[in-house]
Amino acid sequence: MAPTPAGGVARRTLSVLVEDVPGVLAKVSGLFARRAFNIHSLAVGPSEIAGLSRITVVVDADAKLLEQMTKQLNKLINVIKIIELEPTNSVQREHLVIKVKADAAARLQVTQAVELFRAKIVDVSTDSLTVEATGAADKLDALLSVLEPFGVREIVRSGSLAISRGSKSMTEKIPSEKPLK
Repeated sequence: MAPTPAGGVARRTLSVLVEDVPGVLAKVSGLFARRAFNIHSLAVGPSEIAGLSRITVVVDADAKLLEQMTKQLNKLINVIKIIELEPTNSVQREHLVIKVKADAAARLQVTQAVELFRAKIVDVSTDSLTVEATGAADKLDALLSVLEPFGVREIVRSGSLAISRGSKSMTEKIPSEKPLK
């Protein structure tokens, strides 16, 4: 489980399997908003089963509030399954694209920093470099802190994507055709 600061609130990652229908993301995010939960990050995309999507949502909550939220989510008609992904039992990654000022004098230093973090340069202009990096949130935060002194022009950062470790799948007992509720 994520470290729990005073008050029991911790960063929690939920993986929510939903029917891929119009409005389902609005229903899920609206439920969080109505309950005054701040969504730290949200990512959604297709799953390995046609007609189903996976939503990865990261919130700061204590165990009791998270249980209430999970119960409310389960009441939504388009929600198939919800699991909490513990940091120690899951792989969690974010994607970052950052445009950094890099004139001729700074270009070598920026390039060395990018290589140190195993990131890659995906675009070059006369006065900037665009860098792409994938990894754990703390790794991306560290890369940002190294690049900030050069001057950040723009940042685009995805929400967390997460999947459980091991061979078990969230969808292993779900039929491959679209389930009916």
